[in-house]
Amino acid sequence: MTNTFLPNHSLTVAVLGSTGAVGQEILRLLDERRFPIKELRLLASERTAGRAQVFNGSTLTVQAATNEAFEGVDLVFASAGSSISRNWRDTITESGALMIDNSSAFRMDVDVPLVVPEVNPSAASMHKGVIANPNCTTILLTLVLAPLAARIPMRRVIVSTYQSASGAGARAMDELKNLTQEVLQGRTAESKVLPYSLAFNLFLHNSPLQENLYCEEEMKMVNETRKIMSLPSLRLSATCVRVPVLRAHSESVNIEFEHTFSVDEARKILNESSGIEIIEDIASNRFPMPSDVAGKDLVAVGRIRRDISDPNSLELWLCGDQIRKGAALNAIQIAELLLRSS
Repeated sequence: MTNTFLPNHSLTVAVLGSTGAVGQEILRLLDERRFPIKELRLLASERTAGRAQVFNGSTLTVQAATNEAFEGVDLVFASAGSSISRNWRDTITESGALMIDNSSAFRMDVDVPLVVPEVNPSAASMHKGVIANPNCTTILLTLVLAPLAARIPMRRVIVSTYQSASGAGARAMDELKNLTQEVLQGRTAESKVLPYSLAFNLFLHNSPLQENLYCEEEMKMVNETRKIMSLPSLRLSATCVRVPVLRAHSESVNIEFEHTFSVDEARKILNESSGIEIIEDIASNRFPMPSDVAGKDLVAVGRIRRDISDPNSLELWLCGDQIRKGAALNAIQIAELLLRSS
């Protein structure tokens, strides 16, 4: 494809799925980060076409995604789901645009880079018209694993996630608010967006179970982490849980290294790593919470400690905004990375 990413070059940008939770966050961040835009096109389904959205003080009308809508576009942020991304991939790339895709459609394709800019920035330049944005929990995890693995090789990672309603989209967030009110008013909470109510409840992730009894979300973490970190044999196991939190995911991570890793050194490495902040007040038993990171760019890490069952293992806790760094921000950082390197 033709590389449209030139220094000081304003781009024609399309956001496919602009009315969804991630699409709306992409618009906010494009504005906040002063991304170089010459023209912005908001694209969605025919059902939501005609809706008005505000960007940088201007009111824009959402258009239906059509072949003509991608003509002359330099960059497409796609956040409308896997089937939509697959449907429009050829149209987008044949128009000469770069597609940064937030769905799972192409993440494991051999010829599609899967990129977290702080972890594997060089992979972005290998694209053939499509770059995949990783799963939200994977982004947060690899951001923390990578600087530690650069110091001492890892043997095994065990992670449990505590995933907010935002991971299931804007409708799930609204449902959690509404069902919480239903319970508080003494009524039965009946979920229509998620398979079970999250109000005062939690359940194992509802993505389809695989033959190995791991769900799809858990296997995404396994396979995507291996690809991003170029560790195809990394032993990794995940358990993913939906919890009654509106926004921001949390993860409990146990990491086994090739040999002993000092807790102080690990803390120092993470504290100096891009995209991470340390929140630790040991005297007050105060560590990262979803409320610390909601609406923020940084992933918070804390309670870094030695695993008392294994001298070569460390445990830590992290929280990160699923919509922001776990989706929209990472996608925009990929585009910014290419702008800087062009």
